[in-house]
Order: sequence, then C-alpha cells, then structure tokens
Amino acid sequence: MLTTINMSELQQIVNANYGDPHRVLGMHEFNDGGEDCLVVRAFIPQADEITVVDDAAPENRYEMEKIHLDGFFECVIKDRQVPFRYKLDISAGEDTHWETYDAYAFPSTIDETDVYLFNNGTNYQVYEKLGANPTVIDGVSGVAFGVWAPNARRVSVIGEFNSWDGRRHAMRLLHEGSGVWEIFIPGLVDYDKYKFEIKAADGAIIQKQDPYGKFAELRPSTASLVFDINKHEWNDAAWYEGLENRDKFDAPMNIYEVHLGSWKKVEEEENRFLSYLELADQLIPYVKEMGYTHIELMPVEEHPYDGSWGYQVTGYYAPTSRYGNPDEFMTFVDKCHQAGIGVFLDWVPAHFPKDAHGLARFDGSALYEHADPRQGEHAEWGTLIYNFGRSEVKNFLIANALYWVEKYHIDGLRVDAVSSMLYLNYAKEDGQWIPNKYGGSDNLDAIEFLKHLNSIIVKRNPHVHMIAEESTSWPYITKSVEDGGLGFTLKWNMGWMNDFLEYMGKDPVYRKYHHNNLTFGMVYAYTEKFILVLSHDEVVHGKKSMLDKMPGDLWQKFANLRAAYGFMFGFPGKKLLFMGGEFGQFIEWNEKRPLDWFLLEYQHHQTMLDYVKCLNHIYLENEALWRNDNSAEGFEWIDANDGNRSIYSFIRKGSKREDTLVVICNFTPNTYEGFRQGMPFEGNWHEILNSDAAQFGGSGVINVYPYYTERIESHGREWSVVVNVPPLSVLILKCV
Repeated sequence: MLTTINMSELQQIVNANYGDPHRVLGMHEFNDGGEDCLVVRAFIPQADEITVVDDAAPENRYEMEKIHLDGFFECVIKDRQVPFRYKLDISAGEDTHWETYDAYAFPSTIDETDVYLFNNGTNYQVYEKLGANPTVIDGVSGVAFGVWAPNARRVSVIGEFNSWDGRRHAMRLLHEGSGVWEIFIPGLVDYDKYKFEIKAADGAIIQKQDPYGKFAELRPSTASLVFDINKHEWNDAAWYEGLENRDKFDAPMNIYEVHLGSWKKVEEEENRFLSYLELADQLIPYVKEMGYTHIELMPVEEHPYDGSWGYQVTGYYAPTSRYGNPDEFMTFVDKCHQAGIGVFLDWVPAHFPKDAHGLARFDGSALYEHADPRQGEHAEWGTLIYNFGRSEVKNFLIANALYWVEKYHIDGLRVDAVSSMLYLNYAKEDGQWIPNKYGGSDNLDAIEFLKHLNSIIVKRNPHVHMIAEESTSWPYITKSVEDGGLGFTLKWNMGWMNDFLEYMGKDPVYRKYHHNNLTFGMVYAYTEKFILVLSHDEVVHGKKSMLDKMPGDLWQKFANLRAAYGFMFGFPGKKLLFMGGEFGQFIEWNEKRPLDWFLLEYQHHQTMLDYVKCLNHIYLENEALWRNDNSAEGFEWIDANDGNRSIYSFIRKGSKREDTLVVICNFTPNTYEGFRQGMPFEGNWHEILNSDAAQFGGSGVINVYPYYTERIESHGREWSVVVNVPPLSVLILKCV
C-alpha cells in the first residue's frame, strides 16, 4: 500500500521505536503532486476502522485507510489546506467503538525555556511541566505529561485508557540532548491510572511510576493517578498575615511530632487509618487544646512499605493515598492554619528505595543515583543515594521542597539524615567510598545542593523553616549561606538529647556523677539555632518509651518524666515531643497499632496528660521561655554545680524584667525543706508550675504562698528566698 511517509518511519512507529512520533502522526500540511492538502495519520493497534471527524462541522467525515495491519492508518484530505480541530471515530470489532481527540494534534506544553532551566537545575516550578498536569488546550481538556529519561530509546504513557499498550501514546523527545519527553492526552480526568513505559537503551521494557506524580494508588498497587492539585480554595490568609508580623525565631515553637497512621485508628472498622479529613476533625482540636504550636508530620510522601514510616519515598510529589487524596490533605493543612497551628513535614532528600516501580535505574540507567555503589548506595539502609552532581536531580528535589511549601502551604521541612548527605564515608568502611577531588570525605555536591536548596527556599518564602536532622559537629548548619553556613534555620539538638536521656535513665543515686550531662549543652547552646527533641527515634527498637526509660517504681517513673519535661521546657531551644509521650505511653511506639489511649482511664496517665497540657500553656504564656532561645541574653545559671544534691537552678529572661522566670530542678527523690535559693532581684515570687502538685500525680509538696525575697546572699546573689523543693520535681517561679 502507498503511504505519504517512508517505510522506515512507518516501521519505527509500528515498533514503537520512534523518538518524535508527532512528526509523523497527527495532522500535517502535505503537497500531493503539486497540490497543497492535508494528511492525517494515526497508529491505534487493534483498530479496524478510523474516521476523521471535523470537530466544528461533524458532517465532514474522512475515512482513513489502514496502511499497516498492526494499526497504522492514513487519510489524505485533498480539498482542504488549513489545519482544523478534529476527532478520531474508532471501531475495533463489532462491540468496541469510541471517539477521541487525537493526542498527536496538539502542540507541546513544554517550551525551550522550561527545558533549559530544568537542565540547568533552576526550573523551580518544573512540577507544572513534568508529571501529569491537567490542562486545557484550545478548549480541549486533557492531561499534559512530561518526564525526564535521557537514556531511553522510547517513552510512552500507559494506562487503562489505552489498555496499558505502550505503542499507543508514545511521547516525543524535546530539544536534542534535553532528555525530556512530552505528550498531551485529551479526555483524561482525575483518578485515571497511568505509568511511564520506557524502552531502555538495551531494548528492555520497564514500567515506572511518575517521579512527579501528584497522586498514586494505595500500596501494594503502584500506578500513578491523575489529580488536579489546583482545585483547593485556601482559607488561611490570616495565618500568613500573622507570620508577616513576627520574628520566626523569637516566637514560641512547641512541636507535636505525629505519625498519622498510628496516632489513632478506627478499631471497629478493622483498625483502618483515619482519613485526612477525620484527622482534621480529631487531631487539630487535640493539638490546640494541649497547647502545641506546630504539628510535625513524619513523611506523608507516598511510600510502598509501612514499616519504613515514610522515610523510603517513591512518590515525592504525592501525599500518600493511605489517608485520602491531595485535596483532602490540603484541607487538613488549611484547617491547621485556621486553628493557629503550623505544619512541618519530614522530607527525605538523602536517599530513595530500590523498588522496581520507583526512581532506581529509572530509564534503564543510573539516572537519579550514582552508578558506582561506593557513591550511590547506602548498604546499611538498602537504599540508593541521589547524584547531587546532576542538575536535573537537584532540580527535582529543590522543586519538590518548594512544591510542598508553595502548593500545600507547609510551614517548614525537617530534612532527614543530613549527616548521611554531608559525608561520603557515612556508615562506610575504608574501600566502600570514593574520596572527593581533594581527597577528603566531604560530599561537595551534596553541600552545594543544600546551600542552593536553603537559599532559594528562604528567598522565596522567608517565613518557612528548614530544619536539619544532623548529628555531627559539622559547623554553621544554621548560619546563612552568605555567611558561610548551610543555610538551615533550625537544627535538631541531638547532642543535648543523648546527654539528657542518658542522665534521666540513671538511678538518682548515681546522677551526681553525671551532673555535667545537663550543663554541657550550654557550652554550645548558641553555636546553632536548636530544637530540643524527644522524637520517634528515641522510643523504638528497644530504646523503650519515654516513661519506661525513667528509673524507679511507677510513681517515680512518672515523677522523673514530669521533671524531665519541666527541665526541657526551661532549657533554651524550641521544643519537640513525639506523640504518646504526653500521656506516658508505656510501651514502645509501633506503626502497626494506634497509641494506647485507653491508658487515660488510669489516673497516672491522665494526670501526666494534664501536666504536659499545663506545661505547654505556661510555655505559650511566658515569653521568657522562648523569646531569647538563640541569645545568651535569655539564660543565666544560678547554680549549675550542686551535683551532690542533683539540683539545678537558672534564670530565663524575656524582653522585660517582669517576664523573668526562675527554674529549680531536683533530680533526686529527696525533699529539701527550707532550701535557700538565690534570686535575680528583689520581689515577691510565686510558683506558676510545680511538677509535684497532687493534681499532676505528685506528692503535693507545694508552696502555697509567695516567696518573699530576703537580703541574704545565696548562690552569689544579693537576694534569696527560702523554698521547699519537692522530690523529683521542677519549680518555675515568677515575680508578682
């Protein structure tokens, strides 16, 4: 049969081996023997008959001729010279018939500038071009697909809409050398399933989830889902107005860390997860009542394995379908803001899993990862390390961070495993890693990536926090990039946490030998901007729950825990507590089961909850506990050396004298009656917190009346008071 294209091109189309199918398929101007006309070509396997139908004048119909048995059709329209919008009327067998706009009749939705910026790592909204983006072209609704696969011979979009046939919607490769493939498929709608089918350089056919997919099927299924993320109408303008009017560092920050899948479950419905909307109705009021300022979500980015807790991500742009759809997650964030609660999200740019449907060897080659396992693999975690030297990989991650901030209104990202990014030899023995060009162990590409990431986030969104989970002594984590730092705004204080938990785990009789554990943190307290954390990592894998870490009998465990939290809230630094710690969860956290809320039926646990709630609100109401966290002006020891009695006392200062607080901590089970305590100035002081109060489950050694200062020197102070210091307790005093 005769055709208007050469047989080589036809064969490449039929074999799905053509890098620019739009050049052949669709409608084209054509010269037939000196006469200008139009030609329409279509490749639809299994089709028996196809008719071209003029969209504006359906009575104009043009029968196509089947040129190749596998489904290549062609129609020369000799009486028309101007291209027009058309549909294909398709029949396949007696009972199968459908009509569709031709995917190959539409222009590219990705222009040269988009590709240029992406290849240079600076297309910060590339997620609007790559992935699956619902759009309208010339009045026709559909989805614009884009993907980066520079080493692929062919890329197709497959789904139920084309019977998962990779021959049907082959993409075109844009701009030689860009590695970006594109196609617009008309008629697709939200929840349509799809994947990318990739023919690798060696001819192997692989199917991949969309790296930029906005939604995905519930595990164990692995298809991406079309979803328009631009439908939500935000109602949090007042939240952002408030952020404009305050210093994000001199503000209270008391974070409740949550794993959404195990905070609560619907036990009467086979222990199913709460949805994003149910969490909005239940979690937000709880957090608000308890006095937290922020919720930090363990990763909600799509992940295949529940036991990874979300830290092995396959869908970086997709909130997990475990709890609902993207719009419902936006509603959750929106309602948090309306309630005055900020939302932080754990984010994992350090590594990714090897799952076949994910990023691993995405186009048949080591694309997102390094090819050499000494650079590209975390043997300890069984995951792959990003190649931070590739501009497109950096762009993928930086745009993703901006995506969560700008599309989902996330207030900050807690960047996981920063230490593993900074060091080429992290968790590796000699011979298992490759030194940098200077012979050292610093990961120069990752360092540059982090600086780029943090600088662009802060530039575009100055209210946002970038929080580093970093456990080494790497300097200047929270110093600006301009001043030689990495540009994070806050850092988890892992050193404080380790010293603190080691001390609290000791029997009180031995604590005097470890007195320095609780004072050492002040040596470096202002070298970074810190968050004091008691996170999920400390209540798993045999480390015991916060309550069970405490020594002693049941009463002493609760008393120790109250004292521990009281000290933490007095010490400089923002605060974070993992869920369950607020009511004394007794067993370790397990993502498979909900928290043991039934424990609140027991007095010890209910009074612990009451105590943490009271402590949280005292924190909010007293600026001395948060105003100068990052300045030596906000803290002063009164006595840091009373190791024999395991007593610590210190001052927290606000912006005014009357904001001053005195904190007294006793980490022994001894009661010290008539204890003389040096005070910062003259006045009448009263307890605003006594962790030993009976209402909190304590022994009730309280000081009912105000303390009147006397001009008697103590602890090097001119003024002092006499107080009764309860066992295993924290007192917070304020001048009235």
